[in-house]
Amino acid sequence: MAIQHPNDEKLQEKAWGAVVPLVGKLKKFYEFSQRLEAGLRGLLGALTSTPYSPTQHLEREQALAKQFAEILHFTLRFDELKMTNPAIQNDFSYYRRTLSRMRINNVPAEGENEVNNELANRMSLFYAEATPMLKTLSDATTKFVSENKNLPIENTTDCLSTMASVCRVMLETPEYRSRFTNEETVSFCLRVMVGVIILYDHVHPVGAFAKTSKIDEPNTSLVTAKWPSKIVRYP
Repeated sequence: MAIQHPNDEKLQEKAWGAVVPLVGKLKKFYEFSQRLEAGLRGLLGALTSTPYSPTQHLEREQALAKQFAEILHFTLRFDELKMTNPAIQNDFSYYRRTLSRMRINNVPAEGENEVNNELANRMSLFYAEATPMLKTLSDATTKFVSENKNLPIENTTDCLSTMASVCRVMLETPEYRSRFTNEETVSFCLRVMVGVIILYDHVHPVGAFAKTSKIDEPNTSLVTAKWPSKIVRYP
């Protein structure tokens, strides 16, 4: 409504008062994505170091593997919600346009100090992505591999494929699945499995679905087909 009636001052004031706290939340999530990036690279360093194999790492550092899984679960859940809420970008665009107009008219802007122009530019690029959190993690994984050339890339891809395999086995094996206390556990395993496969696809030279890939694509597809309503298709 405010966009359609730019000359209605009362409507503009009401819209501005509503959008400022929303932008504050968007800022917090953007800043959190930066912390997730740093955290993921630290976890990858711990879970791919020599001399242990990926399976040994996951057995020895179960708490770290759980943290990795929690990050992936949050990331995919956030992006699912973002994809179903296009108003996020509309609200942020309105905020930026209104802020620019207020500057031109020398009107003090509440909230300007919270999100300055430079930060707004970075946030705009972040939220323009279809899956901003997942892109952050994908870029972080790619950067980790490129910055650690002394570490065989297989250490990273094998870690990811092993985690995908663990999730798949938990979902496809009745004995394990019967221990799940609620449907949220199914969603958790599915998101983690999908997340590590996407990261694998980004860093493996031939991708996740080549014949030489260690991702069990046929059985993974069968697992995801069992719960189609719980899977969001990622671009």
